[in-house]
Amino acid sequence: MDQIIYSLTELAALRAAWRAAGLKVVLTNGVFDLVHIGHINYLKAARALGDRLIVAINSDKSTRHLKGPLRPIVPAMERATIIAALRCVDAVTIFAERTAETVVATLKPDLYVKGGDYGNGNAIDETRLPEARIARAYGGEVRLLPFHEGYATTQLIERIVERYRHPPQS
Repeated sequence: MDQIIYSLTELAALRAAWRAAGLKVVLTNGVFDLVHIGHINYLKAARALGDRLIVAINSDKSTRHLKGPLRPIVPAMERATIIAALRCVDAVTIFAERTAETVVATLKPDLYVKGGDYGNGNAIDETRLPEARIARAYGGEVRLLPFHEGYATTQLIERIVERYRHPPQS
């Protein structure tokens, strides 16, 4: 399989083939701007929960809506290409909406996963994660993976800005 970045329509056909083959499909989504070890660990953990991992990437416009006018740092197609290069990822798509509700409704993954920061204690915060309601409606499972403090793109950006604002004197 050479192609790994798909339109949602192409991915729906691939998902149907995986379903027919009895493969458990896991879906997650996010911005994945400035990919770091937290992202890698999260994606590897998500992939370990099934036979195939699909990653839906927020478009640039969607990212600006969620993260503000200075983001993304890396354009959507570049972010998708980086994520697609990871061994644990089987397919990538880019979505333009604010949430991945349409992606979840179209692909109907067996398992929809997000980071633990989308929870409220042990409960999933559906106001922040409306995709969960859709997955549950068709019988899909929703799971939050542990969130590890200190691994966030915003913190990485802040560290870069601070270091380059006050570089060490040689």
